[in-house]
Amino acid sequence: MDAISVIRTKRDRGELTPEQIDWVIDAYTRGEVADEQMSALAMAILLNGMNRTEIARWTAAMIASGERMDFAALSRPTTDKHSTGGVGDKITLPLAPLVAACGAAVPQLSGRGLGHTGGTLDKLESIPGWRAHISNEEMLNVLDTTGAVICAAGDGLAPADKKLYALRDVTGTVEAIPLIASSIMSKKIAEGTGALVLDVKVGSGAFMKTIEDARELASTMVALGTDSGVRTVALLTDMSTPLGLTAGNALEVRESVEVLAGGGPQDVIDLTLALAREMLDAAGLKDADPEKALADGSAMDVWRRMISAQGGDPDATLPTAREQHVVTARSSGVLTRLDAYDVGVAAWRLGAGRARKEDPVQAGAGVELHAKPGDTVTEGQPLMTLHTDTPEKFDYALKALPDAYDIAPAGTSFAPLPVVRERIA
Repeated sequence: MDAISVIRTKRDRGELTPEQIDWVIDAYTRGEVADEQMSALAMAILLNGMNRTEIARWTAAMIASGERMDFAALSRPTTDKHSTGGVGDKITLPLAPLVAACGAAVPQLSGRGLGHTGGTLDKLESIPGWRAHISNEEMLNVLDTTGAVICAAGDGLAPADKKLYALRDVTGTVEAIPLIASSIMSKKIAEGTGALVLDVKVGSGAFMKTIEDARELASTMVALGTDSGVRTVALLTDMSTPLGLTAGNALEVRESVEVLAGGGPQDVIDLTLALAREMLDAAGLKDADPEKALADGSAMDVWRRMISAQGGDPDATLPTAREQHVVTARSSGVLTRLDAYDVGVAAWRLGAGRARKEDPVQAGAGVELHAKPGDTVTEGQPLMTLHTDTPEKFDYALKALPDAYDIAPAGTSFAPLPVVRERIA
């Protein structure tokens, strides 16, 4: 076979055969298919889609490109969560130790930022000394001793996805539902967790802008997981507004620690608890009380042990950006809209995200919010503070924000969307 014939098949809206899929994934992993050729195929998939048979085979080929993990030796049931990505989505950070504090083992393999969405590993790497890359043996040891681990997938786990994941970020193909579904599920199935809860974001700041697309993605992934013997459920959650009050790496770590300490924004708390309940139920721990574990400090204790186990200092001062710029309200009234996508783009441009897969990120960069939809604001009041080490980025970031919010006259009623919009199982 050759890459050009595979590209042409999908370009011309044809169905890829199992043999074509197996060959192209294997050849790309080995370097026989070049990045530019896989970019063309990814774009063809974005534009023309894949049917269920193709997606299942593509996922299986991704899994077959590497090893599969086994947590059978652990004394706890395993359960994991995956988010499709959003703005201010720091939920993994308080969630993993919280679920571990309730008796489950949480093997959380996470990724880096894609486009305007933040990456869990980028956030945690703002903690001095913390290491994302650990061996499988270290991962099992951290799980055994703390109950939770957040780390990068090893080179042996779905290596085809590792290459394609980075490529999608810089080729405008992140939003392709077949590629999102296969990317997520190949890693999660190969990871070997017994149960999986999917947080499928929907709204302006998500890759799925409509509830219909979010349902399609969630249903596809739930089917892939269930067919592979993994108890899988999905929550469709709102991403029209940023989660919490921060978007950026160290900024989000700081907010996550506030949640573990018993504070933090209510939307972050609500979603953390909703996902924790689903994860514990899927793991067979229906009587566990995550709200109690959050309140009594046991989740914070697991967080501290988890961070320390990977070389991080949970007491270290987190990095802060050298420069700040305050954006103020242009009128008085009720803030009725704060667009997640625009805020995410601003944070990305400030240095919290990357434009190319090789780019570094700034630990302290991002956007800090001072008001959320439903709040009353006055003209000239700070709405958000932009953070960066490179002040020349302010102008570019500000260009994303003129239409990022709406302020209605005082007294206007406002009904926010629920954090959890639907459940698919």
